Amino acid sequence: MRYLLGFDIGSSSVKASMLNVQTGKTSASASSPAEEMKIDAPREGWAEQNPETWMAELVNAIRMLRQKLPFDASDVAAIGIAYQMHGLVLADRAGAVLRPAIIWCDSRAVSIGDKAFQELGAEYCLGSLLNSPGNFTASKLRWVKENEPRIFEKVHKILLPGDYIALRLTGEFQTTISGLSEGVLWDFKNKKPADRLSDYYGFPPSLTPDIVDTFSVQGELTRAAADLLGLKAGTLVAYRAGDQPNNAFSLGVLEPGEVAATAGTSGVVYGVTESAAFDPQSRVNTFAHVNYTKERPRNGVLLCINGTGILNSWLRRNAGAGNYDAMNAQAAQAPIGSDGLTFLPFGNGAERILNNRQLSASMQGLQLTRHDQSHLFRAAQEGIVFALQYGLEIMKEMGVGVSTVRAGYGNMFLSPVFREAFANTTGASLELYETDGAAGAARGAGVGAGVFKNMGEAFHGLEKIGVVEPDKILHTAYAEACGRWEKILEGALTKGGN
Repeated sequence: MRYLLGFDIGSSSVKASMLNVQTGKTSASASSPAEEMKIDAPREGWAEQNPETWMAELVNAIRMLRQKLPFDASDVAAIGIAYQMHGLVLADRAGAVLRPAIIWCDSRAVSIGDKAFQELGAEYCLGSLLNSPGNFTASKLRWVKENEPRIFEKVHKILLPGDYIALRLTGEFQTTISGLSEGVLWDFKNKKPADRLSDYYGFPPSLTPDIVDTFSVQGELTRAAADLLGLKAGTLVAYRAGDQPNNAFSLGVLEPGEVAATAGTSGVVYGVTESAAFDPQSRVNTFAHVNYTKERPRNGVLLCINGTGILNSWLRRNAGAGNYDAMNAQAAQAPIGSDGLTFLPFGNGAERILNNRQLSASMQGLQLTRHDQSHLFRAAQEGIVFALQYGLEIMKEMGVGVSTVRAGYGNMFLSPVFREAFANTTGASLELYETDGAAGAARGAGVGAGVFKNMGEAFHGLEKIGVVEPDKILHTAYAEACGRWEKILEGALTKGGN
């Protein structure tokens, strides 16, 4: 029996899934650690993780996977990697990590990106990069150059989190066009690395790893990596992609007009377009999708809310809520609109949809004689959906229509309240599938290694398990609640926030 192995390197956990090539279904999955991985915040607005932790949890995840599904190492045809986007890993010539990774929700480089946008100009940044340099990987690297020059001098290559994991597996320093674009290091107009931005920031071209295709044989498992993982040396590594493009791929979202959503640590809506669409304020962002080529561009417009699952996990830990199933059951007991209790789900770094403002999470309208845990839990879930709707309006201004949204049946989409709120606030049909990021990475590896002959074959076995259609009466109720939420957000933005 042949399998494809997928890893999803998140900021909360590392997941491993084994996909059966014949059936196209996941045979087993495992996630490590049991609780969320720690995110270090040495200063306000910072967010760092040790890349060695990702590798250690990957090893744990595959050990757990083998306990669920005993398999022979020779049965694994190829490996795919999905990873948390926008992170910065700095490696020396030997591949050793020079400092903790600066991850996606770190806000330290906001002012650096804003200054670059002003000095390079909107015409270049939006016309060529499709984004402001903002708080993305390139700006984080500039922060290191300015503040940690001795470390910067030792840098051999800059890597995204998935590039680092691939390096540990294959010994190869590599990245992809999609990966460069998520760091705002790809020039869409000239279809090459963004040399002008790199020159402005003072980065030598040698820091950029070799570029490989997203779907391709990118290396072979080294003997050391094989021994560590209990796999076969020479096993192909044949796919890597950021978590949100990969989530879209896992749902078969590849062509213009198709839209995916996810609600893990962060919440994302991701729509595919063939145009070089951009938001003039870079509140939502455009990156090269997994199937982007210079000859046939496919771009992903990404709306991100940082404070999604992390808010739900905070409530679980601090509100005496038990488990998520119990929280969801309690949330369903409260009425739509949570009886006037409103939650702004921010507080996890600078929010792009708020022009990189750092706005704290907050509750409004709490009545001590009327509200209980059910209102709190529902208000949090509704607040996340309303924040996504706020961003969807920006996507619509860019010409990205949202009539049907595909999502994996996991994370916050496990909650009936969240699903109902999402469909009836957005007005979109919500299709739910039995898949996740690790399974998507496994399918991608099958394409890259030639196990699947084409994209269509890669998705045999992908199962749609349900559809939530918007209801006119519920839509009206959620629209009213969302309107109240937006007024409170406007008031909060007027009062403060960095």
